[in-house]
Amino acid sequence: MDGMKPHVFPPAFRGRLHDPRTATAIGRWLGPAFVVCFLTGLVSHLLQHPPGWLLDRIPSRPVWGYRLTQGLHVASGTAAVPLLLAKLWTVYPRLFAWPPLRSVRHALERLSVAVLVAGAVFELATGLLNTAQWYPWPFSFVPVHYAVGWLVVGALLLHVAVKLPDIRAHWTRRSPGTLALPPADAPDRRSLLAAVGAAVGAVTLTTVGQSFTPLKGLLLLAPRHPDVGPQSLPVNRTAAAAGVGRIDAEEYRLVVTGPRPYTLTLADLRALPQHDVDLPIACVEGWSRSAHWTGVRVRDLVERAGAPADARVRVVSLQLRGGYRVSEMGHEHVRDPLTLLALRLNGRELVPDHGYPARLIAPNRPGVLQTKWVGRLEVLA
Repeated sequence: MDGMKPHVFPPAFRGRLHDPRTATAIGRWLGPAFVVCFLTGLVSHLLQHPPGWLLDRIPSRPVWGYRLTQGLHVASGTAAVPLLLAKLWTVYPRLFAWPPLRSVRHALERLSVAVLVAGAVFELATGLLNTAQWYPWPFSFVPVHYAVGWLVVGALLLHVAVKLPDIRAHWTRRSPGTLALPPADAPDRRSLLAAVGAAVGAVTLTTVGQSFTPLKGLLLLAPRHPDVGPQSLPVNRTAAAAGVGRIDAEEYRLVVTGPRPYTLTLADLRALPQHDVDLPIACVEGWSRSAHWTGVRVRDLVERAGAPADARVRVVSLQLRGGYRVSEMGHEHVRDPLTLLALRLNGRELVPDHGYPARLIAPNRPGVLQTKWVGRLEVLA
């Protein structure tokens, strides 16, 4: 009967590439991908939710600034997916190491790994679902994604500090730890790393065209194509989703508040000097597209209301549902001649899904803050 008793032993792993050199080589790619993703995500968060002290310090140039940083954010996060999977495959046998805790250093290592893996998987999974605008969870995506990002970075720094001796020992092919490994494994390791690199290249090339439009012909895996949508521009939130019904041109009014408040009809707006600009619209989901916009300069509208040179402006939408109904601009964006209350897109009157009868378009500004269906401009002292 003793022979029938179940016994639990640590499983044996016969794969030869679950070694520190393979883990270090993949980590050299994964670490920078995480760093770029975190830093560009930090930029995105601060541009979307600027604290009061920062609002007037956000530059309006270069016009493509947010397009670049958010494109890098999504591209680096996408590239990190195959890298993370390869890294986890390399190290997962260590989860079954026995005894589970051998020292304080080992305990810190396992703690950092647990937090790092859980946080990294969460960040990449929720980030990818965000690009598709699918939110199958009960919490608000933006604050949770932002907070977990800090947690992942902290765990990554702790993990690197704990594993630094192993990383140094296996950093290059000629490092002492690498030379101690079986030489026969080197060709297989190079093949594995080449396959991982090919996977990273494939997912990047087939998705990055949604923001880097010269590669849009290779888009296979991205949820959006930058040319698909009304007036050749994608739409994130439709007029119906925002609760904006049919807006009659005769009934529309733009209210501009300030020392000398006034109200304009749509005919009044059309009669004002019109300006043309070519500006990209870049959304947090990773897609971006340059377009030709025609409208009235915001600075002309607020100057008529008596706005001082350093005034901020609050932009209020007519939408009834959804976030970002109200946005604010610092004085640099307000005074930039490229910042328009746009009435036309690519030579045609705005359609409702693009913000008819008037929408904001400004340089170096997240798409969620390019307010549509504008009903009020409020000058803030």
